[in-house]
Amino acid sequence: MVRLMKWVAAGIFGLTMGVSGASAQGYPTRPITLIVPYSAGGPSDAIARLLGQSMSATLGQQLVIEPVVGAGGTTGAGRLAKSAPDGYTLLIHHVALAASASLYASLAYDTNKAFETIGLINYGPMVLLSKKDYGAANIAELIAKVKADGTKTTIAHAGVGSNSYLCAQLLQKAMDVKMTDVGYRGTGPAMNDLMGGQVDLLCEQSTTAVPQIKGGTVKPFAVTSAKRMEILKDLPTLQEAGLKDFDFVIWHGLYAPKGTPADIVTKLNGALQKALEDPTIQSRFADVGTSVFPPADRGPDVHLKMFEKEIGIWKTVIDKPVQ
Repeated sequence: MVRLMKWVAAGIFGLTMGVSGASAQGYPTRPITLIVPYSAGGPSDAIARLLGQSMSATLGQQLVIEPVVGAGGTTGAGRLAKSAPDGYTLLIHHVALAASASLYASLAYDTNKAFETIGLINYGPMVLLSKKDYGAANIAELIAKVKADGTKTTIAHAGVGSNSYLCAQLLQKAMDVKMTDVGYRGTGPAMNDLMGGQVDLLCEQSTTAVPQIKGGTVKPFAVTSAKRMEILKDLPTLQEAGLKDFDFVIWHGLYAPKGTPADIVTKLNGALQKALEDPTIQSRFADVGTSVFPPADRGPDVHLKMFEKEIGIWKTVIDKPVQ
């Protein structure tokens, strides 16, 4: 009887390993869901759609974009965390995923343990914008006006936890002044109200800001990176304006649920790498002021190190807000 039980147990173990191995080896055999945790038309959605076609062709299965919006991107992240670790549900997310570990007192997942990093995608600065008739001609005048007006200044953002929200908090901390935060359900509504003059300022990703700047619908003042943007070379950095050490760059990465087999992660990273080598995709990123990470920095390990580092950085910022 003991021998029979051992034989059955060994058989079940071997069958399980065989199924798992076959699943990883034959992956993918059906469409893959790519969760976008922000509204349609926003930067994350645009990047997901840009990559989706190329990765679908490489993998031989369609990447189906699924918007899962809410709670500063944590609803989509929670959906991924609960998904089966089989490579059929992925998430594209940015810096806010790391910030969520400190920003929210209670999450449905442990940010430090819920995800497998697949690879880094792109990085780029944000741009400080104002409504067209805002009473400042340059960044020095803007900073002086904000400090004088204090909470009379309204700064829009795409919801708590969004990149524009995080940038707004960093900006207030660097200026040592409290503004009035005005939250929206996504980038689109925030930008619409800025263009309509309902709010004063918005700190927005270059992917969304550059087209509006070119269209003359908003007034640009400065970029958030340590270096100027080639596409907006006349705009100074916030460091140049006197905000010492201000360097805020948005980056996107691709994630799978924790426990996804390493060979599936490797295959997904390969498809991502191939997409990012496409000159057309690189050109389209450059057109909106963002760059793809160099090949050596796109692997899961580098992604993991950056993710862990960002979790620590945002804990310091969020735990000590401007009063």
